[in-house]
Amino acid sequence: MPVRDRRAAVQPALVLDRTAARPRAAVLLLHGGRSEGEAPPSRLNLPGARMWPFTRAVLRATEGQDVVVGRARYRCRGWNGSRADAARDARRALDELEELAGAVPVVLVGHSMGGRAALAVAGHGLVSGVVGLAPWCPRGEPVDQLAGRRVVLLHGDRDRVTDPHGSTDLAARARAAGAEACAVLLSGGDHAMLRRAGTWHSLATGSVTAMLGMDPYPGVVGQAFLAGGDQGKSPVHKA
Repeated sequence: MPVRDRRAAVQPALVLDRTAARPRAAVLLLHGGRSEGEAPPSRLNLPGARMWPFTRAVLRATEGQDVVVGRARYRCRGWNGSRADAARDARRALDELEELAGAVPVVLVGHSMGGRAALAVAGHGLVSGVVGLAPWCPRGEPVDQLAGRRVVLLHGDRDRVTDPHGSTDLAARARAAGAEACAVLLSGGDHAMLRRAGTWHSLATGSVTAMLGMDPYPGVVGQAFLAGGDQGKSPVHKA
C-alpha cells in the first residue's frame, strides 16, 4: 500500500509491504532498471517482479520483529546519467519512511541499478547497512558515504550485465573509507539471480537479519568479513 504524501506533486516513492505499530527497524528494497530511460516502469515490470522472492523472504525472516518492510517506487526506469533518478527516488522513499516510522535503522537491499542507488544513498541518516545484489558499480563510484555502514555485495561470477569486479573493487575501497564491507562471488551465478536462486535468497536474507541484529551473518559472508579484517587481504569470498 502506498504512503500518501500530500505535499508531493508526484506519487509517493515508498510502497509498504508491512508496517508496525512500534517500528524498531526497516528494510527497503530497490529493484533494477536501465542505464537510460525517462519513461516510468511498465505494469509488467520484470526487474520489480524479480525482487518479489527477496521481499517475501525478508517478510518471513522478520515476522513478529516490528520491522517495517517496503519498496522504492521509481519515477523513471533509467538511471539517466548525472540525474541519478533511481537514487533520488530512493532518498525520497527514505524521507517518507522516516516520517512514517521515525528515526529507525534501515537496511537497503538493491539489485543491479537498485544496488547502485542503495549504495549512493547510504549516507542518509537512517541507513545502517546495504545488501547489494549484482550491483551496478561503475569504476570510480563514490564510497565516502559508506563510512560507518555495513555493506555486503553479492555478485555472480558469470554476470554479463554488471561487472563482478566492480563489486569487489567497491567493497575494498569502501572498507578503506571506513565501512564494514565485503563481497561474495557466487560461482555460476548470473545477473538475473536465477542460477542458484536459493543461495541468493538465503545469503541476502541472512545478511539483512544479521544487520538487524537478529542472527549471525551467513557462513560465507562472515568469512568474507574476517578475511577483509586481516591486513593485506581482500574482503572477498567465493561461494
